Amino acid sequence: MRFTTFRQHNQDRLGVVTGTDVIDLQQALPDLSSDLRTNLRHGVDMIAAAKAAIQSTAPRLPLASLTLSPLLPEPGKIICLGLNYFDHAKEGGRDKPEYPWFFMRTATSLLAPNAKALRPKVSVRFDYEAEVAVIIGKTVKHATMDNALDAVFGYSCFNDISVRDYQKKTPQWSIGKNFDRTGGFGPVLVTADELPAGASELRIQSRLNGQIMQDANTRDMIWGVAETIKLVSECMTLEPGDLIIMGTPAGVGQARTPPVWMKHGDTIEIEIDNIGILRNTIEDEAA
Repeated sequence: MRFTTFRQHNQDRLGVVTGTDVIDLQQALPDLSSDLRTNLRHGVDMIAAAKAAIQSTAPRLPLASLTLSPLLPEPGKIICLGLNYFDHAKEGGRDKPEYPWFFMRTATSLLAPNAKALRPKVSVRFDYEAEVAVIIGKTVKHATMDNALDAVFGYSCFNDISVRDYQKKTPQWSIGKNFDRTGGFGPVLVTADELPAGASELRIQSRLNGQIMQDANTRDMIWGVAETIKLVSECMTLEPGDLIIMGTPAGVGQARTPPVWMKHGDTIEIEIDNIGILRNTIEDEAA
């Protein structure tokens, strides 16, 4: 199943995608919340709900006509991995890490699909990062390699847009990863049952103004989804509606000669096989 979140009458609405159309789940099933995280926390069988909505007489809305929101506008924890592809670590002059470089994002940094990413007035070092987003569907603590993937509800595209000079101001990266409108997220969630285990063996690309900048495969992640969940859940309880952002492959702008920074008017696309394309344009913050 595929889900999306869209904006209607100044409210975020949860929809199930069927072909090129979207069905408002709450309109089809009034007992549901219009928020995916709330439904997951209440233990709703979202696949069964989606099937029921598709069989209902609720109106179909053309997906292309909708204004989308970040897939989870208010997620729980947003846990990100740095240096999770060996080639990306190498291009940054680092060896393979012995343990994941974890950092956190906040919900206020999220960016809707098709919306304008905000290049801040304090920096021009505005960089793209194509990543897989993991949406947690069940509470898990001390996961094992055998059961870790049971906690995954689905996967989506993420663009971990980074303000590089601010990222490097401190040994901890969070300040450069939490500028407003820099965490592109969506446009759809694909449930885990429709993808290879751990979203492995999927081609992942970024394209800047149509030019391929990153081109890799998720099998090249140093820590896969199952092992990452195992490691994170050693120290914190993962809950429905939490996100794990799985790191980016080589080809980022800062590693190029000369560096490539996104600028006003650019279009950046993140594409992951069997998931979709996340597209955003770049807008300069007003002086």
